[in-house]
Order: sequence, then structure tokens, then C-alpha cells
Amino acid sequence: MMGRGYWTPDEPREADIAWRMSTQPDKAVPSLAGEAFCEKPPLTYWVAGASMRLFGPSGWSARLPNLLYAALTALAVGLLARRSAGDLAGLIAAAAIGTFLLSYQVAIWLATDAPLTAAVALALLGAYRGFYAQRRRERLYGYTLMHAALAAAFLCKSAAGWMVPALALLTLIVWERRWRELLRFELYLGLVLQAAVILSWIWSVYQGPDGAANLKVFFWNNLVGRFTHVDAAQELQYAAAHRNTPGKYLIELPLYLCPWTLLVIAALRRAWLARAAPADSLRPVRFALAASLPALALLSVAATARNIYLAPALPGFALLLGWWGQETLAVHDRWDLRAVRVTALLLLAGTAAFLVAIVLVSMDAQRESAHAGWALSAAISLVGIAAAAFLCLRAQAAAARGAIDQPRSALFLAYCVLLVAPCAQIYRQVDRWQDLASVGRAIEARAASRPLILMVPDETTRAFIDMYARTAVELVKPPLDAGALERLRALLGKSPEALVVAQLPGRQITGAVRSLAAALGLATGRAVPPTEAPSWAGTLGLRIASEYALPNGRRYALLQPSR
Repeated sequence: MMGRGYWTPDEPREADIAWRMSTQPDKAVPSLAGEAFCEKPPLTYWVAGASMRLFGPSGWSARLPNLLYAALTALAVGLLARRSAGDLAGLIAAAAIGTFLLSYQVAIWLATDAPLTAAVALALLGAYRGFYAQRRRERLYGYTLMHAALAAAFLCKSAAGWMVPALALLTLIVWERRWRELLRFELYLGLVLQAAVILSWIWSVYQGPDGAANLKVFFWNNLVGRFTHVDAAQELQYAAAHRNTPGKYLIELPLYLCPWTLLVIAALRRAWLARAAPADSLRPVRFALAASLPALALLSVAATARNIYLAPALPGFALLLGWWGQETLAVHDRWDLRAVRVTALLLLAGTAAFLVAIVLVSMDAQRESAHAGWALSAAISLVGIAAAAFLCLRAQAAAARGAIDQPRSALFLAYCVLLVAPCAQIYRQVDRWQDLASVGRAIEARAASRPLILMVPDETTRAFIDMYARTAVELVKPPLDAGALERLRALLGKSPEALVVAQLPGRQITGAVRSLAAALGLATGRAVPPTEAPSWAGTLGLRIASEYALPNGRRYALLQPSR
């Protein structure tokens, strides 16, 4: 979270929106480079913007609230598992939700998904307490907590934030035939709080400039348009991006749950074998499945698909894993032990992958003198890799002797060591490949007082130019077609001295990455011609004035008229 700048995809865009939010007078509608950005409600940008206002527009300050979101997520899931399955289940579930590969990605990334996952975890905790409460006061407390968290989830990602808790509660009502739950006033009283929060924001949007149009984008294009094609302008066709394919989420689910995938499978197997057990003893299982599988099914039929869309369903898988850990502490069989042993072997293979990565980035750091302490960082990383490998081997040996609790603890510690020691060195080098701030500052220094025109930029380009170059630019919006070229021709006619910022095709592959790619016969290993101008530049009489390329990253050109 703290030791790097803004990385693609998405982080530069989210950072610019938060930076704008920290200064703009209208707090109801987020803006990207000065234009209304109505993909998501503003809660994430309010909090990140407040942090940036206090500590500056750096990556660590924008992501500082993510520490709170990650802690809330782990705490809520841990309390839910502890309440439903026992103390050990709480510890295991909290550890799992913090270390699933998808959870880790969400927690460290500047985006709306980290606060959304925290809000959903709190809503699930409230839903469980309300649904299984024995007294009216406890039921009211639980459902009120659920509604308060759902209000926050809505302000993170609109009505999509309701998906997991609502489906979980409805699934439980049907599964347990608790139809009376739908008639309890405690279930609905918290709606007053939720409505007050949400409607206040909606009214603020409506009262602002283009309020009705912005609300349509928030609730029609960006919500309904995620599941099906809607009649809208090209830039508002959200169903056209990140296309879904049949079975995508199910196929990729093992990757999302790494490195605990096999343990989750073992938990599902044990839940199936225990299906005839007393109903009360399987409450955690039913709740875990209700909080994960319906959302997985619904997302599978959506028009769009990204891995992070499934993040709010991860608390269900963590709860299931916590229940399994509690159950197997007393009684476990060979299949439980095999899941632990194979997980140890897979993590051991992961240490080898980290070793290769450390060698590659160390070669680059040494060659380019990227930072003075690269040798010490590499040494620390190698010690961490060795420690993780030792823990994996120890877990494998203990599981082979029939123990299960100590191997699980060793594997968790090994994974944490890998995420701390080697990642610090890898991230430091990758940060150089993502340093769009240096490109923005270099473009501004070269342009001086001359006007800038952004030619069909993506959101990332608009964001870093806005943050690090200048906030007032001319813009030719995508797509790149005859209309866009005519628009650029007209702008150049009005400002002949203007410079045009254009992204060049390909990536600047350098150092050990290029050597490895070339050895493997990958196209990315081939060098990109450094003076290759966009094909459309010649038709407008433009040539490259300057070129900017990040190592193993994006390439940009500053174009000017040939005359």
C-alpha cells in the first residue's frame, strides 16, 4: 500500500478523481480531469481525497484509508466466524480474508473495491446477528448494522454493493423456510437510515449541474449496462468492456482463492459429508454458501466480468474455511491432510517463482542503478524466500505425521513472509516501470507554455496529465476515426503552436525482462522502434518532437507540426 506510486490499470484514474475531490467545491459527483465521472458514487473519493488533502497527492496518502478497510474486513469476518463456529474459526477466517490472492489485490489497490468489501463484510456480520438472534433487541441491532453497512456499500459502488448481503439473506430465508423473517419490523427499520443517507446524496447530485443526466449514468448506464446492452453513447457502453464468457468466474475461482484453494475444496467436501448433521451445527456452512454461491451465479450471467467484482463474495469462502479449521482441529481425515500437504508443495513452488523474480529485478536494478540499496534488499528477499521454503517443508513433514493445526499455521506464516520480503524488492523495481508521474512532468517541462492536445487518450493518460502536467488541455475523445482526425485538424488550425500527446503502440521492453522474453520466443521480447510515430500523424503533417518511455511500460510521443 505504502511503498509505490499509482499503477495501471485504474489507479492513476482513481488517484486523479480523489485528487480532484480534495479540492472541488461540488462533492456529490466525482470528476476525472475536470469532467463528471459517474461510474461510481463518491464515498471512496471523499475519504481518499481527505487523506490527500492532509498528506499530499502521493500514492501512500491516497491508499492510507485502505489500511482501515482491510482491518475492518478482517475484523468483521473474524467476528462472524467466531460467533458462528468458534474462536479458532474466527482466527482462520480473518487470516483467510486477508490473504486470498484476490483479497490481497483488492486491499492494496486504490479503487472502490476495498471499502466495498469492508462494508459488505460488516453487512454480513449484521445480517447473521439479526437472522439468528434470539431476542428482539439483538435482532434490531444486527439488522441496523446491516443497513448502515449497506448504505456505505451503496456509496462505494451503487446498488451493486447490495448484491452479496441481499442474496445471502434471501437464500437463507428460502433454505431454512423462515418466511416469517420477511414480516419482522426489525428487518426494515434500518431502511430509514439507509434511505436517508442514499437519498441525500441522490438529491445533491440532482441539484447540481446536469443532475438528471448524471443520475441516468449512475443508475442506468453503469448499473443496468453492466449486465446487458443499453442505448447510450459509445463511451457509456459499459457492457462492451471486460466482456464476460460462460464459466469465467468458476474457471478463475481457484486463482482468486490462492493459496488456500485446496483447503476451501476440503471444506466443501467436509460440508457435503456433514449435510445430515443437526441443522444448528451447520449454520456457518449455510451462511457461508449463501454469502458466496448466489453472487457467483449472478455475476456469471452478467455482460461484463472482472475478477474484483467477486471480491465481496470472498467473506463467504473465508467463513467456510474458518468452519473447516474449527471442525478438523478435533477430527480430520486423510483428505484434509492431503489438502494441507499439496498446499505446502504449491507454496514451495511459489518460493521458486519468487526466486526467479528476485533474480530478474536484481539484474535490472544493478544494471540501471535503480536504487542504492538494491543489494541489501535482494539479500533480505533471499532470506525471506529461504525462510518461507523452510516453513513449507516443515508443514509438509508435520502433515505427513498426521498433524493439521501446526502445518496450517506454518503455511500462513510462509505466505506472509513471501508477501513481505520478496515483494518489497519486486515492487520497488516494478514501480519504475509504472512511473507515469515522471512522464507527466517531463511532458509539461517540454511543452512549457505551449498548448497541449490529448489525442484519443484513455482514462489513465487523462489522469496523469491532469495530475502531473496541467489541468487545462484540449481533448480529442476516442475512438480514433475520421471524425477524431478532423477534430484534431481543427484544433491545430486554431493553435498552430500546440503540441499533441499521443500514446505509442507497444511497450518499452528492457533489461532482464527483455532477455527472458526473447529467450522464451515471446513477441514482447522484440525491441520497439524508438522513433515510430502513429500512422495517422503523417496525414496531419505531424512529427515526433519528444518520446517518453517507461522501462517495460507505456510509451508516449509529443507531436508537433513538421513545418
